[in-house]
Amino acid sequence: MTREKADPAVSGVLLGFAAFALFSFSDASVKLIEGSLPPYESAFFGAIFALLVLPFLRKPGDRWTDILVTTHRGQWLVRFISYPIGVMGSVTAFTLLPMAEAFCLIFLLPAFVTVMSRFFLHEQIGLRRWLAVLVGFVGVMAVLRPGFRDLSVGHIGAVLAGLGGAISVITFRIADPSEKKISLVGAGILGGILVCFFAMLPGFAWPSAWQLLLLAAYGLLAALANVVLMRATALAPAAWVGPTQYSQMIWAVILGYLIFGDHIDLPTLAGIVLIVGSGLMTLMRERVRGTPLPPPVTATNNSAAAALMPDGAGERRNRS
Repeated sequence: MTREKADPAVSGVLLGFAAFALFSFSDASVKLIEGSLPPYESAFFGAIFALLVLPFLRKPGDRWTDILVTTHRGQWLVRFISYPIGVMGSVTAFTLLPMAEAFCLIFLLPAFVTVMSRFFLHEQIGLRRWLAVLVGFVGVMAVLRPGFRDLSVGHIGAVLAGLGGAISVITFRIADPSEKKISLVGAGILGGILVCFFAMLPGFAWPSAWQLLLLAAYGLLAALANVVLMRATALAPAAWVGPTQYSQMIWAVILGYLIFGDHIDLPTLAGIVLIVGSGLMTLMRERVRGTPLPPPVTATNNSAAAALMPDGAGERRNRS
């Protein structure tokens, strides 16, 4: 009987690994475009395909117009803006940086969430969580080595991607418990479509057939990954599934080497270990405290964040 009860949870964790493998292949697809399209155009098509996730978030009685319904318009607008900023940042990072380097910088997201939680949610941050932030910062210094190597727009994009994801999860945490997931996620996707659409209008040119294929792979794989991740969290606790996102770093190293010829030097490897360790430390502390987990690190992470955000999370935060 014990084995039967454990099987669904194990299946959920395995599906979590599968979901993040799909996310990694999605990010590799957008990297294969090699900057031949502006990041906001790639982000626009990614947001269009992200619409495929909304039916899986829609509950009985929800209307499509509920995407625009909110109990706090200011928070809705923050999600509307932060999503396209994060996605354009991540596309820029994956375009200009080796995959592993882009991922390790975007993996600062849990550290950003910790700092923002202190100032915007007035959470008490213990010594261990501050230590995790410090470890992550040391890891970033090992990767960037300021003064010893040139920094690029790609590094700025990676930081913006992490900040965009962190802002999303903070607004998820402070959201009213009655806020519908279709609104929480739909605000960001709608923002991605509209913001990126108007950004690409002045110099828009239709992608080539090869670029359209890569954009389709980028969007469809991310949409499928979100659906798989939702299934994973239906079978296993989010606290079990959340840490599987760090398998993306393994995929980043493998795909970066096999497809893009990326090589990792020793300081970068040390930085990756420190940043991943920092993220895992944060996740373990969040799990102990019963706090909703930060969203996964992906080029399109809003709906994935919702998958790891239990219903009524805001209510639990208010009671903590």
